[in-house]
Amino acid sequence: MTTRRILGTVCASALLLLTSACDGNEEEPTKCGEPLYGGSATDEAWMTMVDAQKKPMDASRAVTLMTPSEGETLTANAAPPLISWTSPLRASLERHQPGRLARAFPRRSPGPLAWLGELLVPTAEAHLPPYTGDIYLVQVTVPGRECPLEVLTSELSWQMDAASWSTIAGANGQELSIQVTSAYLQENRLKEGPFRMATPRTFRRAATP
Repeated sequence: MTTRRILGTVCASALLLLTSACDGNEEEPTKCGEPLYGGSATDEAWMTMVDAQKKPMDASRAVTLMTPSEGETLTANAAPPLISWTSPLRASLERHQPGRLARAFPRRSPGPLAWLGELLVPTAEAHLPPYTGDIYLVQVTVPGRECPLEVLTSELSWQMDAASWSTIAGANGQELSIQVTSAYLQENRLKEGPFRMATPRTFRRAATP
């Protein structure tokens, strides 16, 4: 094959890729944008959890929050808190089907034209391999703020970051709430759940003296 024909093939492939990326078929993000991510959680797993919010919720295998405790008041100058929980869903997976324990599929090596896709559509490689495992969407509702603080994680805890803790400072002394939605995904598809606590956990960050 001549150099001209090779370049022609490459350009045609590039045009197809670019057209596909701009055809308007991409899913619209939620108005609040993406959450923070922890563990092996991915943006595509998050989209599955967004869709799961429309389904009936089941509290039978919802998480049990360990920290913070119900009604706890955290001092304003304390370090960002750890939000942690136990999960009947995780326990069930470990007990009955340990091979299904949270994991992400191995990454694939980039193909010979990966550089071209990155050049034309920088987000082409942003999508991670399909996620399989238990997943947790943590939402902290802050009074006066339209969107909750959100994190999607495959772990059983979230160490709140400094920026999120600073955001909460705007509601010092007011009641905050934590809700956790859990599910089991197989290659980004909802297989079990969603499960959600029957009652959100409430806590406060003390008012600044």
